[in-house]
Amino acid sequence: MSQSKIKNMAEFASVSGISRPTISKYFNNPGSVRDSTRIRIEAALEEYDYRPNIYAMNQNRRLTKTIGIVVPFLADPFFTEIARKIERRCIDAGFSPTLFSAHGSQELENSILDNLRSLKPAGVLLAPLGRASDRAAIEKFCRDVPTVLFDSDLEGVGAAFVGSDNHSFVTQSVEYLVRSGSPPCFFEMRTPANPNANKRRIAYISIMESMGLTPEVIKVDGEGWAFEEIGYAGAMRVLSKGKLKHDTVLCSNDRLAIGFLAAAYETGLRVGREPGCHMRVAAHDDHPFSRFTCPSLTTVAHDYEAVSNHSVETLFNLIDKGHDDNDRTERLFPARLILRTSA
Repeated sequence: MSQSKIKNMAEFASVSGISRPTISKYFNNPGSVRDSTRIRIEAALEEYDYRPNIYAMNQNRRLTKTIGIVVPFLADPFFTEIARKIERRCIDAGFSPTLFSAHGSQELENSILDNLRSLKPAGVLLAPLGRASDRAAIEKFCRDVPTVLFDSDLEGVGAAFVGSDNHSFVTQSVEYLVRSGSPPCFFEMRTPANPNANKRRIAYISIMESMGLTPEVIKVDGEGWAFEEIGYAGAMRVLSKGKLKHDTVLCSNDRLAIGFLAAAYETGLRVGREPGCHMRVAAHDDHPFSRFTCPSLTTVAHDYEAVSNHSVETLFNLIDKGHDDNDRTERLFPARLILRTSA
């Protein structure tokens, strides 16, 4: 192997004796050049140990194969799971997905969008922070880059939104809990990080009132994405002081419920639907860990497959027909009740 370090594609073309347009064509699509040419290029790549700067190449292409995927908090297994499915679909379609996490920070979310704009991606799948997002910055980005929002919506922003029907979540959980026992109170963060939480609270109140029941919302302090810790601390305060007047608790999401279950255990309260249990606990999302809690958590599940598939297909269609967000579409997928031991 040569010890020379090739700095750019022009140098590589010079030393390999292959034209730069042919080399560029190969890097864009190896199958687009003749087999004999491909073999020559790949032999030269080995000899000169050259790897192109993909980011620099993208600057000179009108349409790259890069798909940006942006989530608010990758440590949340919900976003890990849905991002994994989206990545797989993009790879199978011949695109190169690049995954970013905003870590709950508006500043970082804006920085990610700026970086993506410079990469000239074919399109972007964005799950925004929601309440904490800089709406103006996202609106501007969506005008520049074909973008589909998923999971949490910013009304009127982007070419499309794909998510889960929060009213479907809460309708199924409340109706089941009322049908099988006492009506539930609703346990949530005082300052929700995700806009879906607000939709679920509103749905809970509406459904309870439509059934002739009195809704009760229990708000616990805490901001950010450490939902388990917030749920645990809030439940400990409520349970240890005897402030919980209900024996059925419906948590806004599974991660809060995981914290609630830990607090119930520490305060000596048995959760479940068997005789001798003190209370029932249910939630929403079907978090990947919810079936491994003790007791396993009754919840209402996202259709992960449908949301991820439709998000990707919507973006591909947008890329194919050209960037136009004047005719915004919205697709919500219904939830599915999953009965486990906790309720």
